[in-house]
Amino acid sequence: MGISETYDRGRSFVVDQPLGVVAGVVGVLLIVDLATKLANGSLSVLSLALFLKDGLIQGLVIALAGVGLSMTYSLLGFANFAHGDYITAGAFAGWATTYIIGGLGALPVGDLFLLGVSGEANAGTVGVSIVSTPIAVLLGLVVAIAFTAGLALLIDRLVYKPMRNQEGIALLIASIGVALALRYLLAFVFGTSRPGVTGGDIPGFEVPVLGIRLNAHEIALAVGAVVLMVGVHLLLQYTKLGTAMRAMADNRDLARVTGIPTERVVRATWVIGGGLTGAAGYLVTLETGTIAFDFGWILLLLIFAAVILGGIGSIYGAMFGGLTIGVASTVSLVWLPSEFTTAAAFAVMILILVLKPSGLFGGVTTA
Repeated sequence: MGISETYDRGRSFVVDQPLGVVAGVVGVLLIVDLATKLANGSLSVLSLALFLKDGLIQGLVIALAGVGLSMTYSLLGFANFAHGDYITAGAFAGWATTYIIGGLGALPVGDLFLLGVSGEANAGTVGVSIVSTPIAVLLGLVVAIAFTAGLALLIDRLVYKPMRNQEGIALLIASIGVALALRYLLAFVFGTSRPGVTGGDIPGFEVPVLGIRLNAHEIALAVGAVVLMVGVHLLLQYTKLGTAMRAMADNRDLARVTGIPTERVVRATWVIGGGLTGAAGYLVTLETGTIAFDFGWILLLLIFAAVILGGIGSIYGAMFGGLTIGVASTVSLVWLPSEFTTAAAFAVMILILVLKPSGLFGGVTTA
């Protein structure tokens, strides 16, 4: 009887979800091929470890930024396409601060503010890093968080709040307009080049077993992202504001009836989500060493993929989805050229959604 039931369930799964079967077969074949490459020496353990390291670093950035996007969606019910440009704006604000503090007295303030777009301020002359100018970097991170939180709150007051009771599509279109305005304002002020912002020797250490090297900026990114995400967890689970957020995400009308100050919760959501987004922009720039007016927009597709993969509205889903997308995009280099890594990340998202359409954490809102 048990064997018969198992057979019937398996046959039903094959008939009802043929794409799920294909996804499973593809996954098994990739695992077998990976094991074969490691066994015959065509892929070294060190190379695989480097791919995993880079994927986790990228995934932490996507996860951190994805938390803010997921919070906005779960409480306000619309996909904020300006989210990527919040990342960029926060990064520019933070790095302008870092340059001004790091090069104050040695170079004109105007040159420092423009991050090398004009004048003599650049990665070589200012030489900021987490090691050589730790106070400037820390204060830059704080400014990036505060500036982006304030920017998100300001745009909500000016654009989104008057449209709060309209359909989600109206807010979505408005967010696209905000994104374009922010992006090209940054391009007008800072230019369209991609200057380097970090300089000097960046020390690191070698992981004993794997043999990979982590530099100080990668460590700073990982520690900063993990600390901020743990802070979000503690806020959601152990504070009155977190309880109100979870209640409002579950049922906004019921939350309002029961006396929860929904508008105050919305403001807090923009502040927290915006702050995390600014931190993500600043930290990824610290790790890559370059900045551009459109890098947040480019990251936005991966952030959306992470949020959808984790389950729209789930904060923890966004975190786990970000790590999954990051690792998938780098490990895919085992089989694909670098130009196709983003496509590979989206393919993983599609395959998982075929098996679990609601996402990895589907049905869990906010927490």
